[in-house]
Amino acid sequence: MSLHTVKHEYKINKNRRELLHGHKSYLLLFTGLSGSGKSTLANLVEIDLHEMGLSTYILDGDNIRNGINKDLNFDPEDRSENIRRIAEISNLMLNAGVITLAAFISPYLKDREYIKQIVGKDNFIEIFVNTSLEECERRDVKGLYKKARTGEIKNMTGISSTYEIPIDPDLEIITDDKTINENVKSIIKFLKTKLK
Repeated sequence: MSLHTVKHEYKINKNRRELLHGHKSYLLLFTGLSGSGKSTLANLVEIDLHEMGLSTYILDGDNIRNGINKDLNFDPEDRSENIRRIAEISNLMLNAGVITLAAFISPYLKDREYIKQIVGKDNFIEIFVNTSLEECERRDVKGLYKKARTGEIKNMTGISSTYEIPIDPDLEIITDDKTINENVKSIIKFLKTKLK
Protein backbone atom coordinates (compact mmCIF):
# COMPACT_ATOMS: atom_id res chain seq x y z
CA MET A 1 0.00 0.00 0.00
CA SER A 2 1.26 3.47 -0.81
CA LEU A 3 2.34 5.63 2.10
CA HIS A 4 0.59 8.53 0.38
CA THR A 5 -2.95 7.19 0.47
CA VAL A 6 -5.55 7.95 3.11
CA LYS A 7 -8.72 5.92 3.57
CA HIS A 8 -11.79 8.14 3.37
CA GLU A 9 -14.84 7.46 5.51
CA TYR A 10 -18.13 8.46 3.91
CA LYS A 11 -21.47 9.28 5.53
CA ILE A 12 -23.36 6.54 3.65
CA ASN A 13 -21.98 3.24 4.92
CA LYS A 14 -22.73 -0.46 4.58
CA ASN A 15 -25.32 -0.45 7.38
CA ARG A 16 -27.29 2.35 5.75
CA ARG A 17 -27.13 0.63 2.37
CA GLU A 18 -28.38 -2.64 3.92
CA LEU A 19 -31.27 -0.72 5.50
CA LEU A 20 -32.12 0.74 2.11
CA HIS A 21 -32.05 -2.70 0.48
CA GLY A 22 -33.98 -4.25 3.38
CA HIS A 23 -31.56 -7.14 3.91
CA LYS A 24 -28.02 -7.98 4.99
CA SER A 25 -25.36 -8.41 2.36
CA TYR A 26 -23.44 -11.67 2.14
CA LEU A 27 -20.84 -13.24 -0.08
CA LEU A 28 -21.96 -16.70 -1.19
CA LEU A 29 -18.86 -18.47 -2.47
CA PHE A 30 -19.75 -21.46 -4.63
CA THR A 31 -16.59 -23.59 -4.76
CA GLY A 32 -15.99 -26.93 -6.46
CA LEU A 33 -14.47 -28.58 -9.51
CA SER A 34 -15.03 -27.36 -13.04
CA GLY A 35 -18.36 -28.79 -14.19
CA SER A 36 -19.64 -29.30 -10.65
CA GLY A 37 -22.58 -26.95 -11.25
CA LYS A 38 -21.38 -23.83 -9.42
CA SER A 39 -22.47 -21.31 -12.05
CA THR A 40 -25.76 -23.09 -12.75
CA LEU A 41 -26.64 -23.13 -9.05
CA ALA A 42 -25.55 -19.51 -8.52
CA ASN A 43 -27.70 -18.43 -11.47
CA LEU A 44 -30.81 -20.25 -10.23
CA VAL A 45 -30.31 -19.12 -6.62
CA GLU A 46 -29.93 -15.52 -7.83
CA ILE A 47 -33.20 -15.81 -9.77
CA ASP A 48 -35.02 -16.94 -6.60
CA LEU A 49 -33.42 -14.19 -4.49
CA HIS A 50 -34.27 -11.59 -7.12
CA GLU A 51 -37.89 -12.77 -7.16
CA MET A 52 -37.88 -12.31 -3.37
CA GLY A 53 -37.00 -8.64 -3.97
CA LEU A 54 -33.38 -8.90 -2.84
CA SER A 55 -30.44 -7.04 -4.39
CA THR A 56 -27.96 -9.49 -5.91
CA TYR A 57 -24.99 -9.76 -8.25
CA ILE A 58 -23.05 -12.74 -9.64
CA LEU A 59 -19.28 -12.84 -10.03
CA ASP A 60 -18.43 -15.78 -12.30
CA GLY A 61 -14.97 -17.22 -12.86
CA ASP A 62 -15.07 -17.25 -16.66
CA ASN A 63 -16.63 -13.78 -16.90
CA ILE A 64 -14.08 -12.25 -14.53
CA ARG A 65 -11.21 -13.89 -16.44
CA ASN A 66 -12.50 -12.28 -19.63
CA GLY A 67 -12.30 -8.85 -18.02
CA ILE A 68 -10.52 -7.65 -14.91
CA ASN A 69 -8.44 -10.84 -14.57
CA LYS A 70 -7.68 -11.46 -18.24
CA ASP A 71 -3.98 -10.93 -17.53
CA LEU A 72 -3.83 -14.01 -15.28
CA ASN A 73 -3.14 -17.64 -16.20
CA PHE A 74 -3.82 -20.84 -14.23
CA ASP A 75 -0.55 -21.42 -12.40
CA PRO A 76 -0.82 -21.47 -8.58
CA GLU A 77 0.39 -17.87 -8.14
CA ASP A 78 -2.06 -16.45 -10.66
CA ARG A 79 -4.89 -18.56 -9.25
CA SER A 80 -4.22 -16.96 -5.86
CA GLU A 81 -4.09 -13.49 -7.39
CA ASN A 82 -7.38 -14.23 -9.18
CA ILE A 83 -8.99 -15.02 -5.83
CA ARG A 84 -7.39 -12.02 -4.11
CA ARG A 85 -8.96 -9.70 -6.67
CA ILE A 86 -12.31 -11.49 -6.32
CA ALA A 87 -12.14 -11.00 -2.55
CA GLU A 88 -11.59 -7.26 -2.98
CA ILE A 89 -14.36 -6.92 -5.57
CA SER A 90 -16.70 -8.93 -3.33
CA ASN A 91 -15.89 -6.66 -0.41
CA LEU A 92 -16.90 -3.62 -2.47
CA MET A 93 -20.16 -5.34 -3.43
CA LEU A 94 -20.90 -6.18 0.22
CA ASN A 95 -20.24 -2.59 1.22
CA ALA A 96 -22.76 -1.61 -1.45
CA GLY A 97 -25.31 -3.75 0.43
CA VAL A 98 -25.61 -6.38 -2.30
CA ILE A 99 -25.83 -10.16 -1.84
CA THR A 100 -22.94 -11.37 -3.98
CA LEU A 101 -22.82 -14.85 -5.47
CA ALA A 102 -19.30 -15.86 -6.53
CA ALA A 103 -18.84 -19.03 -8.60
CA PHE A 104 -15.15 -19.92 -8.63
CA ILE A 105 -13.23 -23.17 -8.45
CA SER A 106 -10.98 -21.47 -5.84
CA PRO A 107 -8.99 -24.68 -5.32
CA TYR A 108 -6.82 -23.67 -2.35
CA LEU A 109 -7.89 -23.58 1.30
CA LYS A 110 -5.59 -20.63 2.04
CA ASP A 111 -7.22 -18.54 -0.71
CA ARG A 112 -10.73 -19.26 0.54
CA GLU A 113 -9.58 -18.33 4.04
CA TYR A 114 -8.17 -15.11 2.61
CA ILE A 115 -11.55 -14.26 1.07
CA LYS A 116 -13.16 -14.82 4.47
CA GLN A 117 -10.62 -12.46 6.09
CA ILE A 118 -11.20 -9.72 3.51
CA VAL A 119 -15.02 -9.75 3.62
CA GLY A 120 -15.34 -10.78 7.28
CA LYS A 121 -16.41 -14.21 8.47
CA ASP A 122 -19.91 -12.95 9.40
CA ASN A 123 -20.45 -11.90 5.77
CA PHE A 124 -19.05 -15.08 4.21
CA ILE A 125 -21.00 -18.21 3.28
CA GLU A 126 -18.99 -21.03 1.74
CA ILE A 127 -21.05 -23.40 -0.39
CA PHE A 128 -19.13 -26.51 -1.39
CA VAL A 129 -20.63 -27.87 -4.61
CA ASN A 130 -19.50 -31.44 -4.07
CA THR A 131 -19.55 -33.27 -7.38
CA SER A 132 -17.35 -36.28 -8.02
CA LEU A 133 -14.56 -35.93 -10.56
CA GLU A 134 -16.18 -38.78 -12.52
CA GLU A 135 -19.45 -36.86 -12.77
CA CYS A 136 -17.68 -33.62 -13.71
CA GLU A 137 -15.79 -35.47 -16.46
CA ARG A 138 -19.01 -37.10 -17.64
CA ARG A 139 -20.63 -33.68 -17.97
CA ASP A 140 -17.45 -31.96 -19.31
CA VAL A 141 -19.58 -28.97 -20.27
CA LYS A 142 -16.63 -27.01 -21.69
CA GLY A 143 -14.59 -29.94 -22.98
CA LEU A 144 -11.79 -29.07 -20.55
CA TYR A 145 -11.33 -32.50 -19.00
CA LYS A 146 -10.91 -34.12 -22.39
CA LYS A 147 -8.24 -31.54 -23.27
CA ALA A 148 -6.54 -32.01 -19.89
CA ARG A 149 -6.42 -35.79 -20.33
CA THR A 150 -4.67 -35.36 -23.68
CA GLY A 151 -2.19 -32.85 -22.23
CA GLU A 152 -3.62 -29.91 -24.15
CA ILE A 153 -4.47 -28.07 -20.91
CA LYS A 154 -1.95 -27.78 -18.08
CA ASN A 155 -2.84 -27.07 -14.42
CA MET A 156 -6.36 -28.48 -14.71
CA THR A 157 -7.91 -28.69 -11.27
CA GLY A 158 -8.74 -32.28 -10.37
CA ILE A 159 -6.42 -33.70 -13.05
CA SER A 160 -2.94 -32.16 -12.88
CA SER A 161 -3.65 -29.57 -10.19
CA THR A 162 -5.01 -30.11 -6.68
CA TYR A 163 -8.44 -29.16 -5.38
CA GLU A 164 -8.36 -28.81 -1.59
CA ILE A 165 -11.76 -29.85 -0.26
CA PRO A 166 -13.35 -27.37 2.18
CA ILE A 167 -12.87 -28.52 5.78
CA ASP A 168 -15.99 -26.99 7.29
CA PRO A 169 -18.16 -25.33 4.62
CA ASP A 170 -21.31 -23.52 5.69
CA LEU A 171 -23.26 -25.68 3.26
CA GLU A 172 -22.34 -28.77 1.26
CA ILE A 173 -24.37 -29.50 -1.85
CA ILE A 174 -23.89 -33.01 -3.24
CA THR A 175 -25.02 -32.90 -6.84
CA ASP A 176 -24.39 -36.47 -8.05
CA ASP A 177 -27.65 -37.87 -6.73
CA LYS A 178 -29.87 -34.77 -6.37
CA THR A 179 -31.70 -32.68 -8.95
CA ILE A 180 -30.76 -29.06 -9.57
CA ASN A 181 -34.12 -27.96 -8.16
CA GLU A 182 -33.57 -29.94 -4.95
CA ASN A 183 -30.17 -28.34 -4.51
CA VAL A 184 -31.47 -24.82 -5.17
CA LYS A 185 -34.23 -25.37 -2.59
CA SER A 186 -31.63 -26.50 -0.03
CA ILE A 187 -29.55 -23.37 -0.61
CA ILE A 188 -32.55 -21.01 -0.44
CA LYS A 189 -33.79 -22.70 2.75
CA PHE A 190 -30.36 -22.21 4.32
CA LEU A 191 -30.15 -18.57 3.16
CA LYS A 192 -33.56 -17.69 4.55
CA THR A 193 -32.27 -18.43 8.06
CA LYS A 194 -29.40 -15.95 7.44
CA LEU A 195 -31.46 -13.23 5.79
CA LYS A 196 -34.00 -12.89 8.62
